[in-house]
Amino acid sequence: MILLDYKDSRPIYEQVVEKLQELMLLGVLEEDAQMPSVRSLATELSINPNTIQRAYGELERNGFLYTVKGRGSFVGSIRRLRESRREEFEEKLLTLAREAGNIGLSRAEFMEAAGKAYERGAPAPLPENEEKAADSSAWRDRASTDSRKGDEEG
Repeated sequence: MILLDYKDSRPIYEQVVEKLQELMLLGVLEEDAQMPSVRSLATELSINPNTIQRAYGELERNGFLYTVKGRGSFVGSIRRLRESRREEFEEKLLTLAREAGNIGLSRAEFMEAAGKAYERGAPAPLPENEEKAADSSAWRDRASTDSRKGDEEG
């Protein structure tokens, strides 16, 4: 589910944060759903648990995850995540609009270019399908299994 790019110049924890945010936005990880344990996700991705802990910490600082002592981490406000991503998008769009003006594109040309870019790059809307439900339940099942393991170990 999470694919890491070891050639990417960004730190691994940032890639994990981005991928988890994408899963939240796509509805694979639903609000208040339990996240996999740090140990299980680290094992699944073959990376150090400290990296996952750092990614979870970053998501929690931004309000996208919350922790319940003794229970684990849970998906926080997806609405807040959407708003944050929209603000980032609008800043990028503003930068592109300025650049378009600097190179002499008219508003109509900019809008046409933006429309073409959207058509090429935007993912198709996700239908409410069995695959999404299966992905989501697999994460929830794994998370609840992980929390039971923690109860047995403790």
